[in-house]
Amino acid sequence: MEHILSGLAVVFSLKMILFIFAGTFVGIVVGALPGLSATLGVAILLPVTYYLSPVEGLLLLLGIYTGGIYGGSIAAILLNIPGCPASVMTTLDGYPMTRRGEGGRAIGIATLSSFLGGTIGLFSLIFVAPVLAQTALSFGPTEYASLALFGLSAIVMVVAKSILKGFIGVCIGLLVATVGMDPMVSVPRFTYGSIELMAGVNFIPVVIGLFGFCEVLTQAMDTKVRIAVRQRVSRVLPHGNDFRVILHNFIHPSWIGTLIGALPGAGSAIAAIISYNRAMTMAKKPEEFGTGIPEGIVACETANNASIGGAMVPLMTLGIPGSSVTAVLLGAMMMHNLTPGPMLFVNNASVVYSIFIGMIVANFAMLVLGLGCAKLFPHIVNLPRSALLPSIAILCVLGAYAMGNSFFDVGIMLSAGIIGFLFKEFGINNGAVILGLILGPIAEANFRGSMELSGGNLLVFITSPISAFILLLTLLLILFPVIRKVVQRKFQKNRNSHQSTCC
Repeated sequence: MEHILSGLAVVFSLKMILFIFAGTFVGIVVGALPGLSATLGVAILLPVTYYLSPVEGLLLLLGIYTGGIYGGSIAAILLNIPGCPASVMTTLDGYPMTRRGEGGRAIGIATLSSFLGGTIGLFSLIFVAPVLAQTALSFGPTEYASLALFGLSAIVMVVAKSILKGFIGVCIGLLVATVGMDPMVSVPRFTYGSIELMAGVNFIPVVIGLFGFCEVLTQAMDTKVRIAVRQRVSRVLPHGNDFRVILHNFIHPSWIGTLIGALPGAGSAIAAIISYNRAMTMAKKPEEFGTGIPEGIVACETANNASIGGAMVPLMTLGIPGSSVTAVLLGAMMMHNLTPGPMLFVNNASVVYSIFIGMIVANFAMLVLGLGCAKLFPHIVNLPRSALLPSIAILCVLGAYAMGNSFFDVGIMLSAGIIGFLFKEFGINNGAVILGLILGPIAEANFRGSMELSGGNLLVFITSPISAFILLLTLLLILFPVIRKVVQRKFQKNRNSHQSTCC
């Protein structure tokens, strides 16, 4: 109770409320702009938090995260262009409503659904995270090494479209993570005589480059003409029937989003797809989905916002980021000398509960700003790229330089941006690279620690029950595509045999 009261006192100050509302508004704007994402917003403003207190900086970024996931629905509804991957399914029913002159109504439904889903996801975080953190206190180097391997495998299997390209992305991140002093014997590795690289590759310039400057290059190369929104957004607040539809349909997507968000590598986009498919399967008239019905918007927006709370569970309790955004947030926490994991709940309980309460406030900020600023959204999504992209590029350079007042970091950022652009062209996921960079030191330190404690006996990973269970899950995850293909072939064979018998 003492930590909860402390968190309330910290969050409910005018300064903190302004930080949360400012972050949420920035997130909505970034999410609403086609091609940009919550990850971009968090990455660009990450250096700003260096000059703030840990709670102020983290709640600013979490406000951007919350607003960014919701903001993607605005472009999806008004332009038929997902503002972020999480809003891909929202286009199916959101844009048809806009074409019927109901864009404001669709935004209102998306806003209220996002609020309800996000609230359930956050309460799940608040109740589940302390229990999981208590359990994780028994983890040692062996369990953490296995957990890091599971996280890397999940990223390869789920985030990347191609398993091979996902594996390549993770390996590149792991290789970059080895640059600098060896953590066990203090020997320089891959520094090539550079003093700047003795401390390793700075995480923040790489993040800004891969998610910020890379996006500038990608958008600059895009020659597609963006369709401007001509329609004015009128009535936004959902009417009585819409309220009934939302309240009748938000429970299942909330739990789907929370559970999918908690899986490393899954993320909000997959949560929205699964929730939409489930809603369509269970509907009495599934043929109406995709024609502009509120149920479709509720299913997508509730799930993708509920995934935020779910994604924070493995980050805060185990120190394992499950997505690109939470990887950047992990970097932000480490920058403020906060190490995510079970000890965070022991050593920094007041900060933890301040984050919990602040995220609830950010969710309310999203509701207020979403309904209050809806008539501004057509102007936001119509911002010209000729003004937007140079501004983002300047922010990237300033952010990379500000961390250490070093032009070397600016060079790393620019190099990461160019390399990230090439990765995109070849289909290598930048998120996999970042997560490899983040989880690499965790995996290496704990693996080598396990080897030291066991005298080099690899069987220690099997004799530990928790480690063995995690490795079993990892094996099942790796074999899942093969198992799925075998099952599909068997099902197709049985179906063909049944059809031939009927004929």
